[in-house]
Amino acid sequence: MNLTITPGKLSGTVTPPPSKSQSHRLLIAAALAGEGSVIHNLADSQDIRATRRCLAELMTNSRTLPELDCGESGSTLRFLIPVALALRGGGRFTGRGRLMERPQKPYFDLFDEKGIRYAQKDGVLTVEGRLTPGEYRLPGNVSSQFFTGLLFALPLLEGPSVIIPTTQLESEAYIGMTLDAMHKFGIDIASTRSLPPHYLISGGQKYRRAEVAAEADWSQAAFWYAANRLGCTVDVRGVSPYSTQGDRVIESCCLELSRPGDTEIDMSGCPDLAPPVAAAAAVRQGTTRLVNAARLRIKESDRLSAITRTLSAMGADAEEGPDFLRIRGREALAGGCTVDCCNDHRIAMMAAIAATACREPVTLLGAECVAKSYPSFWDDYKMLGGIILEYAGE
Repeated sequence: MNLTITPGKLSGTVTPPPSKSQSHRLLIAAALAGEGSVIHNLADSQDIRATRRCLAELMTNSRTLPELDCGESGSTLRFLIPVALALRGGGRFTGRGRLMERPQKPYFDLFDEKGIRYAQKDGVLTVEGRLTPGEYRLPGNVSSQFFTGLLFALPLLEGPSVIIPTTQLESEAYIGMTLDAMHKFGIDIASTRSLPPHYLISGGQKYRRAEVAAEADWSQAAFWYAANRLGCTVDVRGVSPYSTQGDRVIESCCLELSRPGDTEIDMSGCPDLAPPVAAAAAVRQGTTRLVNAARLRIKESDRLSAITRTLSAMGADAEEGPDFLRIRGREALAGGCTVDCCNDHRIAMMAAIAATACREPVTLLGAECVAKSYPSFWDDYKMLGGIILEYAGE
């Protein structure tokens, strides 16, 4: 789907969809608890459908290795690799887009140590073996998804285990979300007070049925907060200020951007906020540096490059470095351009928000990619007064 946005300020009230990050975690914990759990306000995006599909396959009684189609969901893939090993002795994982190119080295290093077989060929990752209780060391400056996968699986083993970060943890809030979801289903994990903390996991635990609700998604709310920094008046409802979601820091990011002058914002704990923060930074007084952002290169797109190309095409002064973005704020953006959404939901939403600060219309190619995380985004955008002309592309 391609569409053209006529610039204009958005106004009104919007409730973001349920948290994708939280929905993944609640679904996995509920599946491990067996039948009978109830999850209210569950997200219904392509990524969540991938997790539901894979869990249904994992929970069958077949003796063969499960075939797990993870779509384009990195969370589904990395969360379920250890779970598949614990439940079924492994699995064959497939995906689409850039998913199977995303690095799995932290797992592979552990598998080499633990004697678990793995092979990746022609877009299929096969893992076979059994997790055993013990010590699991992971670098803390890689995706927290590796920690989450092990945290879900290790309580199912017969003995105690410990997960030890070998470097300072990044995205620790996402690990907090995992621990919170597990606690809701009867699993408790102790942690040390050392920095970074070690996670102490008792074996032989059982997930218990529960009735829970997913919160509204701060990651998606962030785009409406960014719109407000660009002169819109969107009232964002439903998000909890007490949430375990790390992306709630979008409020403090926008407060920082509201002050004139040069500033630097650390993306290490909230990489998904880089697109909305970059959009908000494009029109302000001062230069903004988004730092510690190397992991953005291995998302659905190389987001450091995609953000730079997209905002530059729209008239922003944006420059990428190996692990940072530098954006020199301007009074407005020119627009009058066509941008490729790079099959990346967050790039599409960033472009839509940045278009509100343009002088001329902006055309987006492949705008349907928002369905990965926020299927109703374009409906909400129009409800808030956005003017969109949709047309079929080749």
